[in-house]
Order: sequence, then C-alpha cells, then structure tokens
Amino acid sequence: MLGATFLLALREIRRHLLRSFLTTLGIIIGVAAVITMVTLGRGLTANVQEDIAGLGSNVFIVFPSRVGDRQPAPFDDADIAAVQMQIPGVTNAAGSAQISTTAFHNGQDWSTSVQGGDTDFFTAQSIDVVDGRGFTAEESARGEAVCILGPKVVEEIFVEGEVLGEQMRVGNVSCQVVGVIDERSSAVGGGQDANDVVFMPLKTVQRRFTGSTNVQFFVVKYDDAYTSASIQQQLIDLLRERRVIQKGEANDFNIIDTADINETVNTVTGTMTAVVTVIAGISLLVGGIGIMNIMLVSVTERTREIGIRLAIGALAKEVRMQFLTEAVVLCCFGGLIGILLAFGLSVALASAIDLPFIFDPVVNIFSFLFSAVMGIIFGYYPAHRASKLDPIDALRHE
Repeated sequence: MLGATFLLALREIRRHLLRSFLTTLGIIIGVAAVITMVTLGRGLTANVQEDIAGLGSNVFIVFPSRVGDRQPAPFDDADIAAVQMQIPGVTNAAGSAQISTTAFHNGQDWSTSVQGGDTDFFTAQSIDVVDGRGFTAEESARGEAVCILGPKVVEEIFVEGEVLGEQMRVGNVSCQVVGVIDERSSAVGGGQDANDVVFMPLKTVQRRFTGSTNVQFFVVKYDDAYTSASIQQQLIDLLRERRVIQKGEANDFNIIDTADINETVNTVTGTMTAVVTVIAGISLLVGGIGIMNIMLVSVTERTREIGIRLAIGALAKEVRMQFLTEAVVLCCFGGLIGILLAFGLSVALASAIDLPFIFDPVVNIFSFLFSAVMGIIFGYYPAHRASKLDPIDALRHE
C-alpha cells in the first residue's frame, strides 16, 4: 500500500509541477539557508582557530602597557628567567624584540621587519623551520649574525632554490641565511604579514638594532596538566612583585591568553550561527504553512476523487495516508533541492571570502529529516480533513 501511495503522490506532484515547486520554495530556501550558514560558520571558526593556533597553544603573550601618563617599564632577560624558574608548569618562556628595517640581497631591497627570537620563542609560537635549521644555542648566546627568513622575504628578493647559505644584509647588518620558516597565517602578525619577517637571535637584534637589552614582549608556554587560570595568576603575582607595583595599583602590563581568545571566538561564531539559523528556521515555518495551504487546496480540488475512493471501499486511514504522503514527499523534495543548493552556495561563498569548506553530513541529514517532519506536521490536518469527508457529499461536489 505504501508503494502505491508513494506512486500516487509522485503522479500528483508531476501533474502540477510548477505549483509543487513554488509550494516547496519556502522549504528550499529555509534548508539552504540553514545549511549554508552552519557550513560557513564552521569554516569561519576553523579559520580563526588556525590563526590563533599560529600564536601557539597553551600560550600567554605578555607586553608592557601604559598606566595613565607613566611609561611602562620594559621587560628584560631577568624577568623571563624568573618566570621560567619560579612558576611551576611553565615549559618555555622567551622574549622578543622587533624593529622595521630593509633587507638587501643580490641588488634588490625589500622593506620588512627584523625580529629577535631564540629556540624557545620558536617552540612557544609554533614556528616551524621547513628549510634549513633553527638557531643553535651557541648562536643565540653569542648573538651571531645568522637569520631565518619568512616566505614573503624569500619570494621578494631571492631566487628560488638559492636561499640557504646566502649572505644578505638586514639594515646595516650582514647575516647568513640558515633557514626558512613555514607559511603562517597573516593574523598572527598583529596587523602585519607574519610571513614578511627576518628572524635573528634576540641578542643580535638587541645589540645591533635596538641598542638595549629591553624585551618588547615575551611568550610563556605552559604544560597541559596545569590550568590556564592558575598559571596566569602566578604570572601576574610574580610580575607585580618584580615591577614593584603596590597593592591597589593597576598592572603596567597586559597578558593575552590564546585559550581565552579561542573560547571567545567559538562562543561568538556559535551565537551568530544560531541566530542566523533561527532566522532561517522562520523560512521553514513559512514553507510549512505553504505546504498546508496547498494541500487544503488540493483536497478541495479532488473532493470528487476522494468521494469515489471512499464509495468503492477505501478506508479513511488510506485516504489520510495518501495526502500525508504527498505532503511528506513535497517537503522531502524541497529539502533535497535545498541541500543541493546549499552545497553550491557554500562552496562558492567559502571560496569568495577565502574560508575553508567543511562539509558536515550530520547537518545535511538532520535538515532532510526535519523537512520530512515538517511534511508530517503541516500535512496532517489537510490529510485528516480529506479522510473525514462524507462520500455522498463528496460525490455531489462540482
């Protein structure tokens, strides 16, 4: 019986193809909107998480900040050593200093920045050297003139394949290229291109570029076994003590917690996706009402047909099943078209705004099943009404 009912439903839909399509338009738009927004939301979340991962996981970034009109005291190597030794759970603590400069090689120049950083800094910031090597302990301790390049600098002033071992000039300092880092997200650079940088040992940058032992900021990487809150509080207490900040006075430093950033991003994108999904759900509701309306019209148009079926022995439940099946099939077709439309829109929009396309089968399956449920909910009343028609009155209907 179900097979015959399904074939009858398909026949009725085919007989009024344009009307059926227009009827399911609300379902199509609703399903497409929900899936597209969820897919783009997941892509946005993944993209931002990738950017944050470039800052390093389980990492604090600490930098001086102005309090009122007072200039903040800079950090130094002793502060970083104290953090490393006195706070349990800290695996790496490393400082950095950065300054804008010009890089020269083979008659070409490129405006970039030089940044000081040793092995611990590379580890904490998840910076990978893909060609060549990192700095040795001796090079870092002596402040030798060696450098590791970002991909952008290599692209602009080097010949492909002729990078490692080359001599170049950074500002007025000649250095030997010993490595090239992997490409990083531009968001990691805090407004600058994180791939447009020349890394040198911190002592080299301090002696040859900044002229002081000051550390502009430092990063602290901690073990997973320790909580972010406990490490952060110990870090605040230690720095306040070392910087002689009295009780009640504001901190003259800021701490950025990458875990907090990640959690905030997840919350914001999740909320945005939920709000847009609810709005798209209104379209599904409107589409369901449209299904109910057209099914009521169909019952009126086919009153005589219903009367004939009941008169020759069809049961009321069979008539109800027939119209309910038509409503469900209509909604399922709308859901299927919406899923296909959402797939195309998601791929196109993700490509246009440079987001990763993350296909989620659960969302697609749920949307299709929800379409079927909409057919049951909004198709039941017209189907029930058809099953309750009196055969004699129905046969008299013109």
